[in-house]
Amino acid sequence: MTDTAEADPGFRFDNSYARLPERFHAFLAPTPVAAPGLIRVNRDLCADLGLDADALAASPDILAGNRVPAGAQPLAEAYAGHQFGNFVPQLGDGRAILLGEVIDREGRRRDIQLKGSGPTPFSRSGDGRAALGPVLREYIVSEAMHALGIPTTRALGAVTTGDYVRRDRVLPGAVLTRVAASHIRVGTFQYFAVRGDTEALRLLADHVIARHYPDLAGAENTALALLVRVAERQASLVARWMHVGFVHGVMNTDNVTVSGETIDFGPCAFMEAFDVNTVFSSIDERGRYAFGNQGGIANWNIARFAETLLPLIDEDEARAIAAATEVVQGFAIRFRDHWLSGMRAKLGLATAEDGDLALIQALLGAMQQNGADYTLTFRHLAGLLDGRAVPRDLFIDPTAFDAWAEGWHARLAREDTPADATAAAMRATNPVFIPRNHRVEQAIAAAEQRGDFAPFHRLVAILARPFDEQPDAAEYAEPAPPGEEVRRTFCGT
Repeated sequence: MTDTAEADPGFRFDNSYARLPERFHAFLAPTPVAAPGLIRVNRDLCADLGLDADALAASPDILAGNRVPAGAQPLAEAYAGHQFGNFVPQLGDGRAILLGEVIDREGRRRDIQLKGSGPTPFSRSGDGRAALGPVLREYIVSEAMHALGIPTTRALGAVTTGDYVRRDRVLPGAVLTRVAASHIRVGTFQYFAVRGDTEALRLLADHVIARHYPDLAGAENTALALLVRVAERQASLVARWMHVGFVHGVMNTDNVTVSGETIDFGPCAFMEAFDVNTVFSSIDERGRYAFGNQGGIANWNIARFAETLLPLIDEDEARAIAAATEVVQGFAIRFRDHWLSGMRAKLGLATAEDGDLALIQALLGAMQQNGADYTLTFRHLAGLLDGRAVPRDLFIDPTAFDAWAEGWHARLAREDTPADATAAAMRATNPVFIPRNHRVEQAIAAAEQRGDFAPFHRLVAILARPFDEQPDAAEYAEPAPPGEEVRRTFCGT
């Protein structure tokens, strides 16, 4: 085994965010922990980043923040944000430290961030640490999202700390190493907008365009073009969440990346029985971020982003507002088009007809009235084409499904695709496996209570192949049995 003190995973840093002015961030080193212990290293992601996975596995001190690799420039990013609709002018990385940026094998710039690495100037009264449960949850769900093909931050590694943190009870501590295209958020722009710092807004917009949207550099109005592109990315992203039944739980503006990646997996969860009003987050008492509200909230968040860009869009405020308003008002159409396209694919429809929306809504209505599992209903639909599964059994009143299926079969008959090809396409779109809430909680409980990480590793492995049948893991495709349902999830802070 490689000596921990000498192991070099091969980080090759090029830290563009650190080169921005001082008011964008605070430089500081992670706070060391008592006894770093490796939980898992993401070997596939190591390969993408050009890192030596064995050396990283032998370096839990790097993953814990006890040793800063050469070339890193650790910093905490400044940002603001609307939290449940209430604006907070200064938030920032209160328990995360950006080690730096690397260029992956495809030439993409990627942030390497430690989450749970100790207090920063933005911690307010927080301890800057992370408990083991939320670290495991983020690892499981972010990697599952990646396997589902949804843009997301990813987990490079996780370690225990040998320390404990106090939340509602005393819990073992951990640190997650997170990888992102960047950690720049709508809230980052809000931080400078509320301060009237137009120079910083321009620097930030230029940085984002160079980093994420270089093709916009020659646009006639780069700020307006940036707004359009971020709106498009968010419309696509949130629609894709809803295609798999994902409920983010905290769609605050500080949790909206301008890159279009899913970020922060605190009280998130996947819906089982379909209900547009599904809420899991223990802190979302009014259902602001319920499953069915996510498209509208994404629109609201884009409106907040547009407000920050007004000084850059046009010196004339009235013209700037008019241009930005057009983009914001067009968001609902963008979102609807992405959602409808994905739902057609889930039903095996390769073409578009005017009646498709009504067909989709009729199925969702029957599912809601009959407690049908969202994931399994769509997965089993393909079985009606080749006899492998019977979705009607998921409905309290199976005849409600039968009545809908008649219209679906008639619609499929107008597609110019063989049934077996349609079934195959549907199975490549509709997963078998999602991070079922009770399975995630079982993995967390085993680790917290017994130090047993085997259920965690097994769940991560299963979820890496969400569209494959995996007969030896069939029970992981099933919803929670009575008495084991997880109806509330919690933020890790």
